[in-house]
Amino acid sequence: MSGEPWRLGAWRPSWTPAEHAGAVQAVREAIARGDVYQVNVVGHAAAAYTGDPRPALRRLATLRGAHYAGLIEGDGWAIACASPETLVSVRDGVAVTRPIKGTARATEEGRRELLASEKERAEHVMIVDLERNDLARIAEIGSVSVDELFALRHWGDLWQAESTVAARLRPGTGLAALLRALCPGGSVTGAPKLAALAEIARLEPVGRGASMGAFGWVGHDHVDLGLTIRTVAATRTELHLWAGGGITWGSDPAAEVAEAAAKAAPIRALLAS
Repeated sequence: MSGEPWRLGAWRPSWTPAEHAGAVQAVREAIARGDVYQVNVVGHAAAAYTGDPRPALRRLATLRGAHYAGLIEGDGWAIACASPETLVSVRDGVAVTRPIKGTARATEEGRRELLASEKERAEHVMIVDLERNDLARIAEIGSVSVDELFALRHWGDLWQAESTVAARLRPGTGLAALLRALCPGGSVTGAPKLAALAEIARLEPVGRGASMGAFGWVGHDHVDLGLTIRTVAATRTELHLWAGGGITWGSDPAAEVAEAAAKAAPIRALLAS
């Protein structure tokens, strides 16, 4: 990370829009075969840079809804996160996850369309059920609850739907058991989770790297981890960015490609400033 002036080159996607759309169609075919109900498909892009990327990466924290915002770095690498999504928070023995699934433009028309969309609601409810099942593996019997369902939040240039799922943990549940139960997050995998992960491995052109993991803190009496969406990783020469969305039988390939581009656009704009 040199002392040269900051300059970000053109983004190079790891697949073309047609290839991205083809992956969406492949998921629809897997759903038709009964292999999965939903799969989150994520694309990747890289851009070369010169100069110190850290000032640009820190700008991500200005994104609206960046509840998990920050920059961590090491020798020749840095990761910036501006995530609005809670992977898991634990306080006083209660674990909470807040999956986000369902996206529309941040206009009144977009809000109405998202609220009325059977496809978006079905996709969202499937992930809520998945998160309920994940928490039930480590929860006291009968303690899992959905405290809020399909609540619309305004994140930057988008409306997105969020739910709150909570459970009281069994006594003695440690951090390792918590992460084994919940990772990777249901909103970035799909359902059933293991079958969705197999489809992801088959279809996505590159690994997810620092994205779709966890960013936050672990204390002696509190855990608060955000899901690493809206996350950028820097190597010594390149920035890496991921964006995607959940695919169901009702997904339109072209619309899914456009949605991923809409999610990446505000991040790209901040990095190029």
